[in-house]
Amino acid sequence: MKRVFSRLSRRGFLKVAAGLLATGVGAGAINEWSGARLAKPFLLNPCRSGLPESLRDSPWLARVWQGLDPAEVWDCHAHLAGTGDSDSGIVLSSQFSSPLSPAFYARRLFYMNAACASPRHGKSASVDENFVQRLLDLVAEMPAGVKLMLFAFDYFHNDAGQAEANMGGIHVPNDYARRLATAHPDAFEWVASIHPYRADAVDLLTAAAGQGARAVKWLPAAQNIDPASKRNDAFFAELARLRLPLITHCGEEKAMNADAMRYGNPLRLRRALEAGVRVVIAHCATMGEDEDFDAGNKPRPSFELFARLMDAPEWQDNLRGDISAITLRNRKPDVIKTLLTRKEWHTRLLNGSDYPLPGIVPLISPSALAAAGVLPTAAVADLEWLREYNPLYFDLALKRALKWQGNSFPAQVFATRSFFDASFRNA
Repeated sequence: MKRVFSRLSRRGFLKVAAGLLATGVGAGAINEWSGARLAKPFLLNPCRSGLPESLRDSPWLARVWQGLDPAEVWDCHAHLAGTGDSDSGIVLSSQFSSPLSPAFYARRLFYMNAACASPRHGKSASVDENFVQRLLDLVAEMPAGVKLMLFAFDYFHNDAGQAEANMGGIHVPNDYARRLATAHPDAFEWVASIHPYRADAVDLLTAAAGQGARAVKWLPAAQNIDPASKRNDAFFAELARLRLPLITHCGEEKAMNADAMRYGNPLRLRRALEAGVRVVIAHCATMGEDEDFDAGNKPRPSFELFARLMDAPEWQDNLRGDISAITLRNRKPDVIKTLLTRKEWHTRLLNGSDYPLPGIVPLISPSALAAAGVLPTAAVADLEWLREYNPLYFDLALKRALKWQGNSFPAQVFATRSFFDASFRNA
């Protein structure tokens, strides 16, 4: 398999993958007979449901809840998606909806397969409805109290503050995320997404906070947001007044159509921090390089710049990092080792899954993590089996099992509710 992939360019692989996903070929890699698991998936999510009792008894699932109250577990990085085939208001850019853009089209197919959102796997003819129902089913398999913080996603806006629907990838309205959280309060919270260049940005922010938004989500490289721009100052002032956290992607962006990669530089967030904003750096900026503004703009690993901000005494109260996506294959195991051993950061790390990415089978390899020494080999089989049924539970169990030189993430990293709870925010 490795030799096959080496012969394909990235674009070529995505074309092949798109064909497999579109036709359903590849699902045959999974076979079951009399409940026995004969093979594991290598490309497609088999979209199983109903955890087997033998898997529920796995010691690696039991370890997830040691010292951890499920009611404190709010997954702070969960994407809401679909195709807009319901009243959701979701809009896909032309790149994601057309086979003429094979790389982006394949990504969308992978995302929807990871979320088991197709009519073939879901309970409805609507992709939007299947996406949500699968989330509800996954949460229901975990102890009561666990919640997902669902992300809205604002349009790409140009420098004049005008929305451009064919840029960025996807638009998920705030109202849709809010409606789902209101309809399913035992499973969901919601996170607003508001582009700061909009003329009504501050008014929308104030309204979202009043409607129960737990945070604001930005993906600067895909939305055309420069976090260091002074045009954000009024928005930052209102975020600080509301004590509403800003969850923002840093480092290289691979999932969306991102033309402004430089805006993912962690150092660009100093302006928000100086304004008193509570900032969460998504993925702890664990991929890519950015200009080091403190050393002649020389390229440095984005993670190194994240570490610089985390180590700055003046940001101790307001800066956090979320550990979503740190186990993906495109991250180096060394960043996991650093996050595990930097115990002074652990009170400021927050867990998120980056759902639906944990359901994309090739993206995360427990066996590769075990080979790198950050995961017990004994955990690999059960974790891979768990992913076939519940990628959310898999992501949580995987991170609870990570270990390096006797260091692991404490329960506090996964008890994220207190950081986002309105009573804490308004204290």
